[in-house]
Amino acid sequence: MDSAAMKQVTSLPHPLWRGQQVRDFEGLAASAVGITTYALMDRAGRSAFQQLQLRWPEAQNILVLCGHGNNGGDGYVLAALAKDAGLHVQVCHLGEPSSLSGDAATARNAWLVEQGVSHEVVLANYDVDVIVDGLIGTGLSGEVRPEYQQVISAINHASCPVLALDVPSGLCADTGDVASVAVEADVTLSFVALKQGLFTGQAAQYCGEVVYDGLGIEHEFQQQGQTLVERVEYGQLCGLLKQRHKASHKGHFGKVALAGGNLGMPGALRMAGEACQRTGAGIVKAVTRDENILAMLSGRPELMVQSFNGDDWQLNEVLAWASTLVVGPGLGQDEWAKTLLTRFLDNLLPKVVDADALKLLVEMPQWHDNWILTPHPGEAAHLLGCSIDKVERDRFTAVRNIQQSFGGVVVLKGSGTLIYDGKTLLVANVGNPGMASGGMGDVLSGIIGGLLGQGLSLFDAAALGVCIHGQSADLAAQYGERGLLASDLLPFVRQLVNPKID
Repeated sequence: MDSAAMKQVTSLPHPLWRGQQVRDFEGLAASAVGITTYALMDRAGRSAFQQLQLRWPEAQNILVLCGHGNNGGDGYVLAALAKDAGLHVQVCHLGEPSSLSGDAATARNAWLVEQGVSHEVVLANYDVDVIVDGLIGTGLSGEVRPEYQQVISAINHASCPVLALDVPSGLCADTGDVASVAVEADVTLSFVALKQGLFTGQAAQYCGEVVYDGLGIEHEFQQQGQTLVERVEYGQLCGLLKQRHKASHKGHFGKVALAGGNLGMPGALRMAGEACQRTGAGIVKAVTRDENILAMLSGRPELMVQSFNGDDWQLNEVLAWASTLVVGPGLGQDEWAKTLLTRFLDNLLPKVVDADALKLLVEMPQWHDNWILTPHPGEAAHLLGCSIDKVERDRFTAVRNIQQSFGGVVVLKGSGTLIYDGKTLLVANVGNPGMASGGMGDVLSGIIGGLLGQGLSLFDAAALGVCIHGQSADLAAQYGERGLLASDLLPFVRQLVNPKID
């Protein structure tokens, strides 16, 4: 493959689309550049074969599994190219081949004319070098049919790598949900436009590396419609961190007050406070229980610590002093917590609301446009009054519903974190399984609070904060994901908030 082609299939665009949008617009885009939809299918098959050669140049025995839609048609094109290149190719069609129509039927007929055979699927451990998944694609609705489930299970038990065409079969292209089973691919090659479900939910377990080929119609495709869903990366946003003026002082970079750290939970507030400092906030003050002051100061003496025992005057000074608020890390849910939360929520300063504060918010529902809510799936389910499973089955709908109910900016944490402000929805597929440990959310709330304190907008602070948080975890995981602690991120947070400026 030449360098231009390699660039075409490895550079990921940022707009993300639903499967139906792609099906609606790709034919129009193909027509706009003067090619037929069958020519587009031929391009897809050729791109997939090039990807197979690039990834597994020693492969000689190829199994291509085709379904009844255009995804199967792409597979037939690939199979013919592989056969012409001298590879041993076995094509298996799942379902009744006569049900094929349109371009997919044309592709299969071309294969049959040249090769003369299409085998039935044999449920066994496939003894081949590479499996190509062309079974379902973007057309999945609901659970995978039983006959497909059996084949997908066999694929996942095979000992060879898997190339998925467009979407791993069984994964919902719109949500990233797997209702029953899905192909666990090593590489997923997405055609024409990236599907939003490839970057959140359960997708990370099934997609492997996602690569992309616009098939030469990507620009025309963009003219056919619009999407408000985009991928976001640290490199897009780090320019928001401007070089500091030589005469700067700490008052220029925010006075951030954090509330939380109930009995037995000073660590959560301590980590949030230190993350806020490492992000670059000028002054950080933690409001907590008397019992926690010594522990917090001995661990991080640069933190200012203020006790709160329920007296208003203690908070009046803090709230008059602050420019930004963070409430929730280690807050608890007792009367002390409720009083502290009420005072912070009543204040008009921009704020981050996290952890226990989100659980208490259900008891005191309100709508604000000056806050960032950062629920994990369990807290999101609490806010929506539904199950965690329902949240995770369609994270896009969940984040939209939370924002519509509570306002502001909502960060739905998890694999493929979503950031939504009521208009634009960003997907940040950063981070790793090592982040499944206590305190990670506290560090995130501190990072976002620190960015807010330095003058970033709510949306920019949330998006950049998520990217810094996830990328810090990826850098910290160089020593392994298992055993990764939230505080391990902090040196890398400092590194990322000081980008190299050309």
